[in-house]
Amino acid sequence: MSGTKEEDRKGSSEWREFFWNPRTHELLGRTATSWGLILLFYVIFYLFLAGMFALTMYIMLLTLDDFKPTWQDRLATPGMMIRPKGEMLEITYSVSDIETWGGFVQNLDTFLSLYNDSHQAQTNDNCPPDQYFIQEDSGEVRNNPKRSCQFNRTMLEDCSGRTDQFYGYKDGEPCVLIKMNRVINMLPGKDGQSPYVTCAAKGEDSDKIGPLAYFPPNGTFNLMYYPYYGKKSQVNYTQPLVAVKFLNATRNADINVECKINSNTLSDGSERDKFAGRVSFKLRINT
Repeated sequence: MSGTKEEDRKGSSEWREFFWNPRTHELLGRTATSWGLILLFYVIFYLFLAGMFALTMYIMLLTLDDFKPTWQDRLATPGMMIRPKGEMLEITYSVSDIETWGGFVQNLDTFLSLYNDSHQAQTNDNCPPDQYFIQEDSGEVRNNPKRSCQFNRTMLEDCSGRTDQFYGYKDGEPCVLIKMNRVINMLPGKDGQSPYVTCAAKGEDSDKIGPLAYFPPNGTFNLMYYPYYGKKSQVNYTQPLVAVKFLNATRNADINVECKINSNTLSDGSERDKFAGRVSFKLRINT
């Protein structure tokens, strides 16, 4: 027993001496000078790393342009989206229940507020149609801010919310707005031919969709809204829209709809990318 106690005291004494040795003035086996040199090394080392990181970021930022991306890695055909937004790209409602479609109407009202004719007249130009609105820079001198062409809400006619404040939802003839994603410097048509939208039902639903009406006429994205120069260059840019009105869709049935862009410069979307140049959604109009 005495041997064990003596060994414990010896071990405890060795541990205390390792932590602080009063004879050599060493802390954890190192003198103050040794600790100072190690700390100095790591301070210099991490300052060097921080400096390298800052220099790298500075050089990278010098290559960036505030008005357009230096490198553009984009799809051959831009994606598309619809309004109003339903859950999981579904527009389902009951004609007889305003609570099921009132939110869609409010969503469209809010979205189209920037398209009011009075607002467009104040901020954008009345451009000649069917030709690109090109605004090139002069060498290093930027032509900014660039102007934008008017897209007036009334161009959507029956789907503008002006002639029918309920956008057809009250009567079971709903309007769906379609927009093409913005792509800087994209030219979506040639020879004066604007891209246009067509919608159809998928597969067995083709007999349920009924006739469709497009606004503006023929469902076109006029060439005058292109090219798009970016958010900072073209601060008042108003994205063109196409409205599709379902005039006599079958009630109480799911209708899988696909709308796609047709253009003589944009390639067709592939099966590998379901959203290139198209958008699919489900429509169900209950009584």
